[in-house]
Amino acid sequence: MRRLGLALLVAAFGQFALAEDKGTALKLAGLTGTAPAGWKEETPSNKMRLAQFKLPKAEKDKDDAELSVFVSPGGGGVEANLKRQEVKFEIAEGVKKEDAVKLEKVKVGTFDGKYQDITGTFLFKSAPFDPNAKVTKKEGYRQLYVIFEAKEGEVVSMFFVGAAATTEKHKKGFEEFLKSFK
Repeated sequence: MRRLGLALLVAAFGQFALAEDKGTALKLAGLTGTAPAGWKEETPSNKMRLAQFKLPKAEKDKDDAELSVFVSPGGGGVEANLKRQEVKFEIAEGVKKEDAVKLEKVKVGTFDGKYQDITGTFLFKSAPFDPNAKVTKKEGYRQLYVIFEAKEGEVVSMFFVGAAATTEKHKKGFEEFLKSFK
């Protein structure tokens, strides 16, 4: 009897652990995707964000990375938003722009989008749209940014930013997250 009870406890815990390992489902532009299990879902820090995740830092980095997801009506379109991302970074002296800012096509579910990868000094502002907000320079940062138009006038964007090692640690998971949308 004791063994049966222990077996049931192990089986129940195993199912709970498996459920925990599945990650967080996210509905977006008529699609559903699943974030990797290691990403901690957070309450969005402002009402413009559809979702927000904390990604655990790499061993020697100081801070965790953050992924935020936005769905907005317009905002200037894809190209204007890509340019906005570039000005959030200073490229290191001696580094060519094409080595620090990479752009490629990406598919998110049925949508065609752009995937931008920027490395440099991140010009962090706690209030990004406040022109008077203090800028904190964070050297050695990287941002993976995906943007696409979902419906007429609706723009979906995903910002994944953190120290370069932490971003690299989670890059594969981020790309799998993008591919998971169906």
